[in-house]
Amino acid sequence: MSKAVKALVSKELKHRYSGVESACVVELTGLDVPAQEKLRRTLAKKSARLEVVKNSLARVAFKGGPLAPLGEALSGPCALVTGGDSPVEIAKLLIEAAKEFTTLKLKRAIYEGEPTLLTIDALAKMRSRADLLGEVAFLLTSPGRAVAGCLRSPQSKIAGCLKAMIDKAA
Repeated sequence: MSKAVKALVSKELKHRYSGVESACVVELTGLDVPAQEKLRRTLAKKSARLEVVKNSLARVAFKGGPLAPLGEALSGPCALVTGGDSPVEIAKLLIEAAKEFTTLKLKRAIYEGEPTLLTIDALAKMRSRADLLGEVAFLLTSPGRAVAGCLRSPQSKIAGCLKAMIDKAA
């Protein structure tokens, strides 16, 4: 590949992955074309994308961005898995796919642009953003529920007494 072509490809990769902060690296060696297509369709159902990249061009494209640490981990034939609602869900999906496709090798992952790389297994064990937001919302509303319960209890006793008095008078 000439320098001009390499520059164009790395520029395109930089543009394509400019907003991406989470990704998983897998190795597809040993998977035949039908198995790769099945894996791609499975990932596409979760809005994820699988793309084989040239390591040296990906390193140049990732330099200075959130995926820069991942560029250093690229070795051998690699494919990037990006997108989806949550990187945690994608990691879980890749672990399930690795059980079906035994030659699929799960390498490393980067989560939300953190400088430390994770194994895909470690990423799959984390809680997703939606789970964490739900837990925070529950914790925020818990004291309010307790206060509302305390306020509602005396009112319901008074209402019960008034109803009893009305029933007795009638």
